[in-house]
Amino acid sequence: MPKLTRYILVFLLFLVLVAIRGFEDYLFYDPYLEFFESDYLYMDNPRREIAKLVFYTSFRYVLNTLASLGILYLIFNDKPMLKFSVLLYGIAYVLLLIPFLYFVIHHKQEDYYLFFNIRRFLIQPIGLLLLLPAFYYYKLNR
Repeated sequence: MPKLTRYILVFLLFLVLVAIRGFEDYLFYDPYLEFFESDYLYMDNPRREIAKLVFYTSFRYVLNTLASLGILYLIFNDKPMLKFSVLLYGIAYVLLLIPFLYFVIHHKQEDYYLFFNIRRFLIQPIGLLLLLPAFYYYKLNR
């Protein structure tokens, strides 16, 4: 694939990530968006439908993961690296979803900050921000 085409596709996938973030209010059910934007330390936990929340959080994670995997593959063009990334994203999903569910079901005000950060890893493409420099450094030293 020509470099220009790869750069255009990477740019478009970054736009997909921006669109996911920009239209989050319309695309996903997440009562915690408004909750964490306000003074959440002094508020009660918002009313929520747990199954719907888990579905939309998982759906958002999958969308971010697919776009991130596409970016990683187009930048590095390395299938073993892509397989490792898929494995890493899968393990991260399981390890993050367990405490996410715990905090959704057993909400305590003193746990809001930890819950906020676990939720952030599920709904934002933070994995891409961590993997891009790590893989770049790996490629430089290989």
